[in-house]
This record gives sequence, C-alpha cells and structure tokens, in this order.
Amino acid sequence: MREASFIKKNKKKWLLFENVLDKKEQISPDKLSDLYIEITDDLSYAKTFYPSSNTALYLNSLASKAHQKIYKTKKESKNRILTFFKTEFPLTFVAYHKQLLIAFLTFVVFAVIGAYSASTDGDFVRLILGDDYVNKTLVNIEKGDPMAVYKSISQGNMFIIITLNNIKVAMTAFVYGMLFSVGTLFVMMQNGIMLGSFLYFFYDKGLLWESSRTIWIHGTIEISVIIVAGCAGLVVGKGLLFPETYTRLTSFKKSFKAGLKIMVSTIPFFIIAGFLEGFVTRYTEMPDWLALCIIISSLTLIIYYYVIYPIKLTKQTKLHHGE
Repeated sequence: MREASFIKKNKKKWLLFENVLDKKEQISPDKLSDLYIEITDDLSYAKTFYPSSNTALYLNSLASKAHQKIYKTKKESKNRILTFFKTEFPLTFVAYHKQLLIAFLTFVVFAVIGAYSASTDGDFVRLILGDDYVNKTLVNIEKGDPMAVYKSISQGNMFIIITLNNIKVAMTAFVYGMLFSVGTLFVMMQNGIMLGSFLYFFYDKGLLWESSRTIWIHGTIEISVIIVAGCAGLVVGKGLLFPETYTRLTSFKKSFKAGLKIMVSTIPFFIIAGFLEGFVTRYTEMPDWLALCIIISSLTLIIYYYVIYPIKLTKQTKLHHGE
C-alpha cells in the first residue's frame, strides 16, 4: 500500500486518538484501549514499509503518549467502585444486549421443555431434582408446609451457603464460555430444565401459586443474574469464535475482560438474592401483597439496571458529545 493511501485510510482514526489524548474528546476506556491496539499495529506497519517517514515518527509519538496515559501508575479514585457501577459498566454492557437476549431465550426455552418433560414423564422430576429433595418436599406438603425447606437451617448459614452456591453456578456459566459458548449454553439449558420441572412439580400438586410467591421472592434476582452470567460466558465465547480484525488471543483477552466486568456487576445482586432467600423467603405466611411487592421490585431493578439504564445512559452520553 502506498504511504498516501495508508494515511488516507487511517487519518480519521489517528486524529480521534490524538484528540482523546489531548482531552479534546472523551471515549470509554475500552474504546481507548482498542484504539491503542490499532495504533500500535499501524505503527508496526509503518516501521516495516515506511521506516524513515514522518508517518512512522508521528505514530511512534502517538503510541508513546498513549502508553503513558493508559499504563502510568496513579491512585485510584475513592469513588472508583461507584463509578464502575454507575457509568463504566452500563456504558459497556449496552453492547452485549444481544448475548443477554440469547442467554435469556435459551433459559426460557429449556424451562418450558423441563416443564413439558415433567408433565409427560412421572420420573423426570426425580431425575432432575433428586429423590431426596422430592421426598422431603412431599412430606412437607403432607404436613401442610410445602415450603418448609427454606426454614430447615439457620438464616445466617442459609445466606452464606446460598450466596456461595449461586456465585459458583454463575462462575461456571462464565468460565464455560471458553468452550466456544457451548458450555455456557449447556449451563443455561441445565438450569432452565431444573426450574421448569420444579415449577411443574408444584403445579401438579395444586401449589403453583404458593410455591411461586415464595421462590420468586429470591428467585427473581437469583435467576436473572445467572442469565446475566450466561451473557458474560457468551461474550467470552464470541471473542473466541469471531476475533474479527484481532488475533484470536487478543480477541479472547478483550472478551474475557469484558465478561469479567459483567460478572463483577452481578456480585451485589447475588448478595441481595442470598439475603432474601436466607432471611425473607422463610416467612411463607407473609401476605400476598408483600411478596408481590418484593418480586415486582426485584424484577424492575434487574430490568432497569441491565436493560433500560445502559440504553438511556448511552443515549445521554452521545447527546452530550454531540454524536
């Protein structure tokens, strides 16, 4: 490629990068990192084909300034955590709504399959939930307290056990994304079938409403963030399957970093879900209106933070920068 053509092709990108470094424009940290990688690639190309040119000198200067800006040691802001949850994560997550939708649809489809399978095969529920759980629940139903399982251990212990178990499931969904997304989809399938068969089991006993108003107190957030973890796994898988202009290793590193940020965002929600299951769900005698209030509030929180807020914040940011 002639040097003039090379400059014409990349000039706009270089000027954007220079303006960001000079604080004339603002972009997300991830986009800045992406631009830095592209600039260094362009620098390598220029050094190879135009080693003594002004283009190579210019790009070398840009890369040096960028390196100092991105990697220089500095104190983290006291509000770093707040900034992450308030702006940094939502601005990046909007790009992964497609993966979120895929994880959600996979989960729902297999939940329906789980319910249908339970309705056509009497042993399916025992196969999925285990004989021990089914037998204990049948005994509790006979005693008139079908949700007694949530009162079986102390509140504090249940909170810790449930929270750690949920995080384990979520991390599995995330890490299995390295199996080119197939592992993540398997985890979504597994948990969807489990939920569907669970709900049908209580429906078959005429207890669908009583079980739903109880389990969804904590399950609304719990299931939702497991699906979000599935989204993180699919992001990792996409980076491996579709590296685009990057090497597969670079693409994997970028996608893994993005997925890890998604996982960090779920930690507060898993704590909330664990708290609800450990300290609130056990009060099965609470009035329906209160249970519904908790369920609807939880669902609203999840939808707003992971769907509505990222879109809203992205639009506001684009308007602010005149895009």
